[in-house]
Amino acid sequence: MNVRQLLSPVMAACALSGASMSSHAAVLLNEGFNSLAALPGAGWVFKNNSQPLGATDWFQGNTAVFPAADGPADSYAAANFNNAGSPAGRISNWMITPQIALDGTPTLDFALRLFGSDFLDTVEVYLSTAGSSSDVGTTSTSTGDFTLLQAFSNAGPDSGWINESITLAAFASGTMGRLAFRYFVDNTDVDGNYVGIDSVNVSTRDATVPEPTPAALLALALVGMAALRRRR
Repeated sequence: MNVRQLLSPVMAACALSGASMSSHAAVLLNEGFNSLAALPGAGWVFKNNSQPLGATDWFQGNTAVFPAADGPADSYAAANFNNAGSPAGRISNWMITPQIALDGTPTLDFALRLFGSDFLDTVEVYLSTAGSSSDVGTTSTSTGDFTLLQAFSNAGPDSGWINESITLAAFASGTMGRLAFRYFVDNTDVDGNYVGIDSVNVSTRDATVPEPTPAALLALALVGMAALRRRR
């Protein structure tokens, strides 16, 4: 049997298994919020456009309200009704990720907890493809370069930590941008309590680094054994 005859079955096996070959996930961003104070140095941007401006911004998780979804008990980003002042304040408090490459079809995964308890809490997720821009405007209703992807609301009992996932549209190679979380409350006289965000991960499938399936690996092993036996 010649080399071509030996390779024929393995090529067929690889072709059949190719459809089930998996790709490695390229991690674009992974943040567990162990220290919010360190995030600006890592490229995160915080901007509170609440009107009137309140006494708090995004802050390290308060374990007296609830613990983090993962890691140390206070390792999550929190915001509350004091982001805006009274009376009848409107909260528009932004937490914006560093600039990331958006090649392919990225997926945003994160843990979200909306304390609610009869006060409507809303967290919105936004996307900008304007490179390093962190422009969200200057008013409590403006969004600047950012476009709304999805909103999550709760006015009932504490939602508990919920793992959320948003798959973005496919982007052309070289696309750069940012994602953003916005805590929004229209009127703090009647709504707004406390929210938490944890375990933010942005990843995309890397189709250029295929991983052979067991069937393909077995076919290659059989060819090796056959070649060794032929030589003997």
